[in-house]
Amino acid sequence: MASRTMKLSQSGTSKVKPATGKTKLATTGKAKQLGKGSKGGGGGLLRTLLMVGFLGLVVFVSYEYARLPDAVPLLKQNPKTTALMEQRAEEAREAGRKARRTQSWVGLSNVSKYAIDAVLLSEDASFYLHEGVDTKELENALEDAMRKGKLGRGASTITQQLAKNLWLSTDRSLLRKGKELILAHRLETSLPKNRILTLYLNVVEWGNGVYGIEAGAREHFGISASQLTAAQGAILASMLPAPRKRSPASGSKALKKRAHWIIDQMEAVKRLGAEQARAAHAEIDQILSGKKPDGTEEEEDGT
Repeated sequence: MASRTMKLSQSGTSKVKPATGKTKLATTGKAKQLGKGSKGGGGGLLRTLLMVGFLGLVVFVSYEYARLPDAVPLLKQNPKTTALMEQRAEEAREAGRKARRTQSWVGLSNVSKYAIDAVLLSEDASFYLHEGVDTKELENALEDAMRKGKLGRGASTITQQLAKNLWLSTDRSLLRKGKELILAHRLETSLPKNRILTLYLNVVEWGNGVYGIEAGAREHFGISASQLTAAQGAILASMLPAPRKRSPASGSKALKKRAHWIIDQMEAVKRLGAEQARAAHAEIDQILSGKKPDGTEEEEDGT
């Protein structure tokens, strides 16, 4: 009897061990499932954060877009002031100086064709072909910015420059550039090309407190914009990257080099004949002779 009891006891013990093994396996399986669940929870949190960030960006962009000015009024109205003019006035006040502003509005018919061609070839040769943004030039500028680690000047069409001058600051942030692209699109969809060019020629900076080509012609050459020669137009166009530094009286090597290049371009696209181009080159040398170059290239103003 005792032996049978012993056998039953041993038999019961042997049955308990496999059960313990199964319990361990089940526990391990549950642990693996819990592990998988925790990973899924982390991925879900990341997706949620990304979604919230994206929605926040959409809201911010939509808010900024709604706040940007409308270009339609410019179809018939000339702006009384611009963001650039206000910025220059503020800079003057901070420096304890009286802000200077000279400007006279003129139509395209009252601007020398040579001067118009010079500005177009210098600043935006594809002006009448694109819709506000030169995508190829923009791509090149972005690649250059990635290499240098900062935004530089370049790729800005006349429409983009007008948008910046009218409504934005001169900083080089990506946000400002984004606004510039949106506003350039608004200008292009609201105004004909000739109106955009007219606005640009009348508000662009051409020296300290000098705005527009009429004021620029009188300031630097003592004549009206309608009387500008090819050489004078090329010189004015060459000032635009840094108009407060590259005046005809500055002795700038960069200004002279650029002016000669513009005349070459005008000849290449048949805006000037060979003899006219030779005369323009000689006139540039005559106008800019006798100066004292500082031997350095000026850093360009921001876009």
